[in-house]
Amino acid sequence: MFLSYPILAALLGMLIAQFVKIPIHFLTSGEINWKLMFSTGGMPSSHTSTIISLTTAIGLTSGFYSNEFAICVVVAAIVMHDATGVRRHAGYHAEVLNNLLVDFNRLIETLKDPNLKKTESREKLKELLGHQPAEVFFGAITGIIIGVLTYYFYPFY
Repeated sequence: MFLSYPILAALLGMLIAQFVKIPIHFLTSGEINWKLMFSTGGMPSSHTSTIISLTTAIGLTSGFYSNEFAICVVVAAIVMHDATGVRRHAGYHAEVLNNLLVDFNRLIETLKDPNLKKTESREKLKELLGHQPAEVFFGAITGIIIGVLTYYFYPFY
């Protein structure tokens, strides 16, 4: 069974963007973190890469003046706005809540026993949820490249 070209382009956009996060993280931090393959946030935005790969594929097959392409553009704008807006700010809130929790627990422990040094016992909230605008931009560039390359290398559309 063959996947349709737009679905294949979208899946490749997601997988390649997720995989690219690992070497980019290695270049910036010096450590290999395979968990990035399945995480949110980071460079490039895989959500953006996925929707832009799909949008590019629809534009190439249905035409850039088609209703299908128009729908994809609107959905892509929503996804990219969400990645840089709501999800990014939720990450900021998680960071503040994590700091407040550490400070609160430290205060409680100090009040109980001023000489006690206890580490944080609760699981931290995930702080890397959304994207910086540059991460979304490079997700879009990744998506366009994957959409175009898939168009030329996938013969079944």
